[in-house]
Amino acid sequence: MHLDHLGNPVFNEKDLFDTLYKGYQIKSNMFVENSLEVENLKKVSNLEFLESIDTTQEVFDKDNQTHWLMPSEYKTMDIEGFLVNMCPEEHYQRLIEELQEYRDRNMLDLLRWLKYFVDICRSNSIVWGVGRGSSVASYVLYLIGVHRIDSIKYNLDWREFLR
Repeated sequence: MHLDHLGNPVFNEKDLFDTLYKGYQIKSNMFVENSLEVENLKKVSNLEFLESIDTTQEVFDKDNQTHWLMPSEYKTMDIEGFLVNMCPEEHYQRLIEELQEYRDRNMLDLLRWLKYFVDICRSNSIVWGVGRGSSVASYVLYLIGVHRIDSIKYNLDWREFLR
């Protein structure tokens, strides 16, 4: 196994057969170097492997924006409804403005993942920062628990974060 230029592990045929002989499960979402033996393994196993790709970091990031690793209850979570329920009525307009920007930028899955991350940290007593940089301007991130800075209290403009 070696890492490609994006840090993905890429397996060769020896790695695959060693994995099989040791009794480990082979997953079809592995990056695999193509060879005759791998082609034969595909035929007999009904597995389709990913081929290592030569791409830019920007293309790789964009392609992976839809592959968030989190439990299904977070993937299907109504994050906007959750945030509306968390928000005091007097701050509702601010929340709606920010959420519209997150929606326009196709970032609702990111918010779901951040909620998952914060919940995991809390449930395992893992400490994370109180806030850093322009992210503290986001009231949405405050409601999720990513940071502890109430951007409305300090009159911070959320556009500082989402520009």
